[in-house]
Amino acid sequence: MRHEILIVGRGGQGILLLGRILGLAASKYSGLYVTGSEAYASETRGGMSRVDLIIADSPEDIDYIRVRKANIVLFMFPYDLEGYARIMSDDAFIFLNSTYVKEHPYVTRRAFSVPYNEVAEQVVGTSRVSNIVALGHLVARTGVLGDKQVEEALKEIIPEKWLDLNMKALRAGLEIR
Repeated sequence: MRHEILIVGRGGQGILLLGRILGLAASKYSGLYVTGSEAYASETRGGMSRVDLIIADSPEDIDYIRVRKANIVLFMFPYDLEGYARIMSDDAFIFLNSTYVKEHPYVTRRAFSVPYNEVAEQVVGTSRVSNIVALGHLVARTGVLGDKQVEEALKEIIPEKWLDLNMKALRAGLEIR
């Protein structure tokens, strides 16, 4: 088993946090091997953020730290939608935050366009956890990790005063069909 996961968004959307949660859930709580990298525009909030994760059940299946053929992609913001197509597998799961991604070239049965910000606002009362809603949806649709492992990673990473809010967001994402 090997998954190449690409997460793209803008600064302030919790893209790097989402990558840390996925990586921890895979490595510590699922016993898988993980490597990854982050790229972000540090000069201003709102610049492009990107996380590349490779998750595998064998260390031999991890040969590089950057995604070369993503089979799971999440776009929280429409940065270079068409450009990233060159590093996506033909049968990739594609998750698009329709709050910001209004038009896109991806029309497959594995492409999901969901207004994660609006879901977070309706269910939790704030769009600040839209990244966690998207994480729940991604986990539920792909089966890349179990929800219990993701919950354990959330408990470890998220400060206690924000944990209930994030758990509600995760559950909301897990229930999106």
